[in-house]
Parts: sequence; C-alpha cells; structure tokens
Amino acid sequence: MATNTAKKIEFVWEGKDPQGQKIKGRMEGQNADLIKAQLRRKGITPLRVRKHSTSFMSTPGGKIKTGDIAVFARQLATMMSAGVPLVQAFDIIGQGHENKHMRELIMSVKADIEGGTNLGDSLAKHPEHFDDLFCNLVAAGEASGTLDRLLDKIATYKEKTEQIKAKIKKAMMYPTAVIVVAFIVTSILLIFVVPQFEALFASVGGDLPAFTKLVVNISEIMQDYWYIVFGVLIAASFLFVNLKKKSKRFSDMLDRMSLKLPIVGQILHKAATARFARTLSTMSAAGVPLVEAMESVARASGNVVFYNAVMQMKDEAASGQRLQTSMQRSGLFPNMVVQMVAIGEESGSLDDMLAKVADFYEEEVDNAVDGLTSLLEPLIMAFLGVVIGGLVIAMYLPIFKMGEAFT
Repeated sequence: MATNTAKKIEFVWEGKDPQGQKIKGRMEGQNADLIKAQLRRKGITPLRVRKHSTSFMSTPGGKIKTGDIAVFARQLATMMSAGVPLVQAFDIIGQGHENKHMRELIMSVKADIEGGTNLGDSLAKHPEHFDDLFCNLVAAGEASGTLDRLLDKIATYKEKTEQIKAKIKKAMMYPTAVIVVAFIVTSILLIFVVPQFEALFASVGGDLPAFTKLVVNISEIMQDYWYIVFGVLIAASFLFVNLKKKSKRFSDMLDRMSLKLPIVGQILHKAATARFARTLSTMSAAGVPLVEAMESVARASGNVVFYNAVMQMKDEAASGQRLQTSMQRSGLFPNMVVQMVAIGEESGSLDDMLAKVADFYEEEVDNAVDGLTSLLEPLIMAFLGVVIGGLVIAMYLPIFKMGEAFT
C-alpha cells in the first residue's frame, strides 16, 4: 500500500481573522494550496502564503559569521540604551546591514516580535546563530526589565570571545598558509623546473652528486604520480574536516590532544579558562543561578575536556558543593583562578572576580599568541630556506662540478 512521504515545507502566511484583523504566522505543509485550505478551516482568510526561506541557515553558521552576531548584539545594546523601541531598533539594524543573510535573519526575528513573541523566544528559533547563553540572558533581561543592560553584557561577552578566537586563528593560519604555499612552490619546481636541469645533465653526461640524484628521483615520482599525491592530500584534508564535524569521538580526541601540544596547548588552555570565566561572570551578573548557568558555560568553553569538567562541577554544585572545591578537584584551573573564585564566593562578588580572571587570561592569550607568532616567523623562514634552497643547491651542484672539471 502506497504511503504519502512528501516532505513538509515551512510556509510563512499572512491573513485576516474573522474580525478582519491582519495576522501572520508559520505553518508546515506540502504546498501553498494545502496551507490556504488549513487556514480557511480555521476561519482565517489567507492573503499571502510563501515558502519560509532558510537558505541562510542551511548549515551551522551558514553565511552568517559569529562576528556578525557580535556586531548585532552591540548595535542592539546601543539602541536599547538610547531608548529606541525594540521593533524600530530591529528595523534600523536590519535595513542597514550589508550581509543579505544577516538582514533576513534580523527581519525574521522582527516579524516574530511584531506577531507577539518575546525577544528571547524569537531568538531561540535560530539556535545555530543564537546560543543558549544569548537567549537565556535576553529572557532574563526581559523578565527583570533590564534588557538594555544585559544586551550590553552580551555584546561585551561576544566581542571578547571573538577577539580570542581571532587571535588563535591568526596564530594557526599563518604557518598553515606558509606550508601550503611552500608545498605548491616545491611541487612546481619538481614537476616543471627540475626536468629541465635533468635534460641538461643527461646531455653533458657524467655522474650526478648523491643529493642531486635524490632530488631527480623525487622529481620523476612527482611527474608520474603528481595527481595521486595531490589527490591523497585533498582527500585527507576533506576526510579530516568531515570527521571533525561529524564524528564526536574524533573531535573529542583532537580536543584532548590539542591541550597536550607544546606552546599551542598552553594557549588553548588559557583561552578555555578565559571563556569559562567570561561566560560564568556574564551569567552570574545577570542573576542566572549557578547550576543553570553551568551548562551554557560548559558549551562556551570550546573544548571537550573543559566541557566534561564543567558538567561534573554542575552536578557537584547541584548537590551543594562549593564552586571553588569543584574547580580544585578538576585539576584544570590554576591556583590563582581557584583562589579568586573562593574570594568571590565569600564576598558575594563572584561575577566581578571572574571578570578580572577573564581579563587577565585574555591578555595572557594575546601575549602568548604574539610571542608564538614572533617565534614562528624565523622558524618558517628557515624552513622555506632549507626546502627551496635545498632544491636550488641540488640543481647547481653538478654545474659547480662541471666548472671544476674545466678549470
């Protein structure tokens, strides 16, 4: 027996209720005609029915970057502090945004607010862009009447975390880009330049130096199997990226290994500590209870080791354990951080103490990344000199040898 397996599509509709008032909403169905029929059965006269565009949310993040969300948070905080009504603020920000997908996202949230949904619930419909922390703080601000103040805290939090991410990405991208360029240049030399020298050496005759023979042999392999070499590298890169995205086990293994790397591991550890402190400080200042805040803090840490430790701390906090004791037991946090938290718990100023910890470790990350970049620059130059210079020397050694034979 055949079954109807047609995929349901989300539609946005506008219509009039029995009293003649304009209303709007969303509904899932197989096509626009069926949506109109359902609306009529509910006593609603449909005026317009269209597919809800989700192209800008097709993948986590899509074409909307986390930096766009940080800028949006700051713009909204500024306008709310200036007394601009919420719907008008969304209209101003949305119409003035250059990113089409971000503009669609903002206007979608605005439409929900106009339909009577509060801001926290409207943002929660887009979890790939607005995380639990963002939505929870907005909801707390709406409930307490301090939305402008909490939006300012959210904006500051987003800006700080984005700065750390940008610093770490910069430190990682520089050597990666140089190594990729070095590989491409070396491949070009081996495939196109070395064969020219090889033909010259063959016409002259004589034995080649061992180093030159090695380079010529590598060149011959690259000429015959370059597509296999490039194919394997591209496939390996693609597999690595996909495993990291889709395999939690593989991603968790990378997180654990990354913290054990020399120099880089220390930077990632400090960055995770800074994110932990900044997130918990922001949520504590907003009045979110510690146990409720810990799950958002765990997700914001950006590393599975910290995530597991914070979730364990959450369970211990729920059973009445002090945060200081749980942090000390985890073994992840430096003594200074533990002591600052202890002082904050004793004095009732945990959010202030954690903010100071976050400031300190964010500056530590900045300094460590700058130091790493300064260290990598001469090492990378030396690496390029050895690789490219080695090829050049290998090609000129026979020429020097021939020159000595003629003198």
